[in-house]
Amino acid sequence: MSTVPTDSTGSTGSGRDWILHVDLDQFIAAVELLRHPELRGRPVVVGGSGDPTQPRTVAATATYEARAYGVHSGMPLRTALRRCPDAVFLPADRPAYEAASERVMATLRGLPIRLEVWGWDEAFAGARTDDPEALAAELQRAVLTATELTCSVGIGDNKHQAKLASAFAKPAGIFRLTTDTWREVMDDRPTDALWGIGARTAGKLADLGLHTVAQLAAADPAELARRFGPTNGPWYRYLALGHGESEIVTTPWVPRGHSRETTFPHDLTDASDIAAHVATLAGQVASDAAAENRAAVRVSVKVRFAPFLTRTRQTKLAAPTTDPAELTRVALAVLGRFDLTRPVRLLGVGIEYAPPDGEQAPYTLTTLE
Repeated sequence: MSTVPTDSTGSTGSGRDWILHVDLDQFIAAVELLRHPELRGRPVVVGGSGDPTQPRTVAATATYEARAYGVHSGMPLRTALRRCPDAVFLPADRPAYEAASERVMATLRGLPIRLEVWGWDEAFAGARTDDPEALAAELQRAVLTATELTCSVGIGDNKHQAKLASAFAKPAGIFRLTTDTWREVMDDRPTDALWGIGARTAGKLADLGLHTVAQLAAADPAELARRFGPTNGPWYRYLALGHGESEIVTTPWVPRGHSRETTFPHDLTDASDIAAHVATLAGQVASDAAAENRAAVRVSVKVRFAPFLTRTRQTKLAAPTTDPAELTRVALAVLGRFDLTRPVRLLGVGIEYAPPDGEQAPYTLTTLE
């Protein structure tokens, strides 16, 4: 039972509005450790089939013990094995992670907050309270009690601040980052410390002499617009000033679609073999659509050529459908728009769903390996 006072509106009493970011700690690895408690304290890497000798498979996540060796998500398993020979490698189990995530989000929905789910392992919460740390601790206790999983909670005036704060809180901590403390905490950090600025953009900013958050905040918006465009340029400065959205959208999260991908241990060169794999993937996404009782309105095909050139083509369907034969036919037609004279290392087929009940929804595309 919640120990934080609340009313029927989801408010925790007096105070002001806060945004909290709940981020589950090493989520996928943590789910695996619940199933394999004997591995606690050991370096564990999760990804692919769990065989680190298999080529072209990458880590989905790693425990903190493995991260100490430089292992991180997205790293080829072979590289992870070289960096941490003593690591335990486990296969990814998507249904287990989905079930664990559902338990976490159901627990959070029972608390005095407005919840906006952002994926398996994170969500934003909105609440009015005079003690956001107490509320954050209550969220942590509830999740731990219900699921045995720990989470970090960031507190801010907006989503951007709360998102960054949860990273400072890891693991299993609470951190507050607000407009009042923004400059003290963020000014001297590199620009890619901001949520929404990656290494590539940070490199381009550095070319302009903008290396820190403080330098970006003081930059000329017109110059940023000339360099990065009228939308992105000023937006980067907006982030550097600590601004961000503060609205919590409680509309239930639904996937925008599904995609299936296969990375091959050896490059494909035969056109008929490539087509056969695309047909198989199309059949799988058709099954996904039928299982969710959702009709597809668009089909996309992704081809990654050796060594690492990725191209995507898509087409809109004449009418929404879940028919495997139609989705396969369209996927093969889209494949026909590619020049398949180069070796292929990855193939993917995706579908976009029609919004439920004809309405727009906050969508996330789910990719399945």
